[in-house]
Amino acid sequence: MRYASITNRLANLGSGKWALHHRARKLKSEGVDIIELTIGEPDFPPDPALLEECMRSMTSGRHRYSNGRGEPAVLNAIADRYAKRRPDVTTANVMCFPGTQTALFAVMLGLTEPGDGVLVGDPLYATYDGVIQSTGAHRVTVPLDAANGFHMRAQDLEAAITPECRVLLLNTPHNPTGAVLTAQEIAEIGAVARKHDLWIVCDEVYEQLVFDAVFASPFDNPDLADRTIVVSSISKSHAAPGFRSGWAVGPAEFTNQLLPVSETMLFGVQPFIADMTAYALTHPLDTATVMTRTYKARASALIAALEGAEGLKPLPPQAGMFTLVDVSGTGLTGEEFAWKLLEEERVAVMPGASFGEYARNFVRISLTVPDDAIAQACRHMRALAQRLCTPNH
Repeated sequence: MRYASITNRLANLGSGKWALHHRARKLKSEGVDIIELTIGEPDFPPDPALLEECMRSMTSGRHRYSNGRGEPAVLNAIADRYAKRRPDVTTANVMCFPGTQTALFAVMLGLTEPGDGVLVGDPLYATYDGVIQSTGAHRVTVPLDAANGFHMRAQDLEAAITPECRVLLLNTPHNPTGAVLTAQEIAEIGAVARKHDLWIVCDEVYEQLVFDAVFASPFDNPDLADRTIVVSSISKSHAAPGFRSGWAVGPAEFTNQLLPVSETMLFGVQPFIADMTAYALTHPLDTATVMTRTYKARASALIAALEGAEGLKPLPPQAGMFTLVDVSGTGLTGEEFAWKLLEEERVAVMPGASFGEYARNFVRISLTVPDDAIAQACRHMRALAQRLCTPNH
């Protein structure tokens, strides 16, 4: 039988990057004791008030059809939030989607087509390649250097640009590295985007999980307002990934152009989840504050636990819920180390190669497990590294 070309473009860009995670889950289902440090799923529950609002809305009858842009209450809540960053924002700049992933897919579908190039820093979040190639566009890599804390530099962006480039996909705070771009770095990157007439799509899902850095965004720069689209959600900030509630905010002309695309894909999100999201964005809940404090402490504890470990070099994150560890000193790639760690020490971490060529010597460790699990995992990592670094092992 014949299939559309999109199935070929995405054939190796789905769950294959999570093969180690799936293997770990299978072992757990068979009764093997695994310390799982793979996916970025908050280990905190949503605030009870959110669940109560969701139930209240559902039982009051808010389970009928919505519309392609979003329910009025959540549109107003999102617009008010971003108007605090840029006063010209109104509901005309906002569109609602089931999570950041859907928002990214729809936005990329509205901006690119076959033959176009999308500039992305490498390392990159594992689904970005699929989002880009689904439209027939292709990724154009901007190398992110570990020596520079994996911060994108304007000169590296400029050097990577090819004539077919149409979009720059930014991610700050960054997954998997935890890097947070400064306002100056963003201004310099934005100047390159203006020079080459690039759209800037900025994934800011970790905005509220910044440790000691200062969050900055191209969306907040008036010189970049006409070319910047932000995507985000309540998945990380409010520990509500399963509710699939996100948005895109950009120029009104862009949202009007994208509306038929959204209507064709979805024709609306669930009203009761929209009401819960509106509540989340308009009430002073402390979920993000508690998670930020906790993940920062866990990252510090992990780095201290690996201090002096032969062959292992952790990279302190500036935000988010992950820490990268350079394992090249063991003589293995991140992929090889991660699989050995699972099979020999029963600890599951993500191979850096799942996030790009420039992360191949790293593993990504999720901080979304209790402190004692992280401490135990570090002991197992040290044990494996010591064996690998011992002559004649």
